[in-house]
Amino acid sequence: MCRRRWSSSRCFSPTSGRTPAATSASRSSDTVSRQRSPKPVRDSLPDSSGTAPIVERSAGGVVIRILEGSPHVLLIRDPYRKWGLPKGHLEEGESTAEAALREVREETGLYDLELGPDLGEIDWVFRRRGKQVQKYCRFYLMASTESEAQPQISEGITECRWLPVSDAVRTMAYDNARAVLEKGLECLRPPRDGHPLW
Repeated sequence: MCRRRWSSSRCFSPTSGRTPAATSASRSSDTVSRQRSPKPVRDSLPDSSGTAPIVERSAGGVVIRILEGSPHVLLIRDPYRKWGLPKGHLEEGESTAEAALREVREETGLYDLELGPDLGEIDWVFRRRGKQVQKYCRFYLMASTESEAQPQISEGITECRWLPVSDAVRTMAYDNARAVLEKGLECLRPPRDGHPLW
């Protein structure tokens, strides 16, 4: 159950804005082996117009580090110069938890990640080469003790920054990702030995 300790707002769903029961953390540590190059997970669903929009699934993390007794949030700046949370597509055979850890590591260079609660899923729609794409992204709360995140230019990440909670909320470009961050903060309890607990 998410506990309100760091924020005065209530727990809520990033997609609906309603207060949900907290979801349990997925703590899969299995390593997925592949014999060929990984592929993004995509499928298609028919809509009322008879066309089939592309559906893409991804995962990411709300990464927390305790600095001077208060939580700081890791934000990344993407190729569009927007600040947000690290995330990326699922590969074949991956769980969302595995994909979230892999993507955060690939985009930020952080490897000492502790996986926390499942924070739920957000979605958005955009067009790519004239085709409608429906994107779903599931986020997990994560903890890190590493001080320096390294933006992975090969992944399109131009900058990584640890920010205090209030600054992170103001800096983030997208409302749905901001809602995920606020939900993650609801799950924190005061840290012990430098680690946030959930």
